[in-house]
Amino acid sequence: MKDTRRNFLKKTTLSLFGFTLLGAKAKATPLMIECSPATLDYYGQGPFYTSNAPLIVNNQLSTAGELGIPLKINGRITNLDCSQALPNTEIEIWHANSNGEYDNTGFNLRGKAITDINGNYEFNTIFPGKYLNGSEYRPAHIHFKLSAPNATPIVTQLYFDGDTSIPTDAAASISSGEFDASQRIISLQTDANGKKIGQWNIAIDAEPQTTSVNDLHLEKGIIYKATPNPFDGKVNIQYGVFKTDNIYKAHLSIVRR
Repeated sequence: MKDTRRNFLKKTTLSLFGFTLLGAKAKATPLMIECSPATLDYYGQGPFYTSNAPLIVNNQLSTAGELGIPLKINGRITNLDCSQALPNTEIEIWHANSNGEYDNTGFNLRGKAITDINGNYEFNTIFPGKYLNGSEYRPAHIHFKLSAPNATPIVTQLYFDGDTSIPTDAAASISSGEFDASQRIISLQTDANGKKIGQWNIAIDAEPQTTSVNDLHLEKGIIYKATPNPFDGKVNIQYGVFKTDNIYKAHLSIVRR
């Protein structure tokens, strides 16, 4: 038993990321990604929102056989200065089908994604169609409702570069102020199979939840010793792990004992 315990006891130096230990907090490591603060959309939640949408399975928002051009959207959700990722952020997504029609009785082309430990999200769907709004067509768009832990939800819309309906749309044409849509118009690439692919990195007014020693003890293993205390930026931790797992934003130097 003692030998087994020694085998998984490791000494590591961690460059911590948003991590709370013994009452001290490490400095965040900048993510070095391009992102822009999410602005509200002028139309808000709109008339086609349905609550209690199901979780997306295998990143697939559209069902098999859904007509339309395949589309993949991915990105990362961060705090406002883009320095820290926001894991466990809920993203509600809904949009029209290729004919510009919404499913208002079920959950077709509606679902929720949850960002991973690095704040990443991804979903596969079809390119949304346009529909008349008065005498003008609304540009193709996807609705997003972003809900980070302990933060006010953000409701907005994503648009696509080159859409000829953007200049005449009351919401998508706004280029300044609270409803500025200019940073929510993304370009798309088309792969060899005809799928359109786009990336949208989003910054919202929220901070990542910190992880306490007790949380790590319950979920990952046992922390035996942490020095120095207090610390600034780095800490040496001796710990035992219960199972193979990833340590969030960690740089490890492992010594067997």
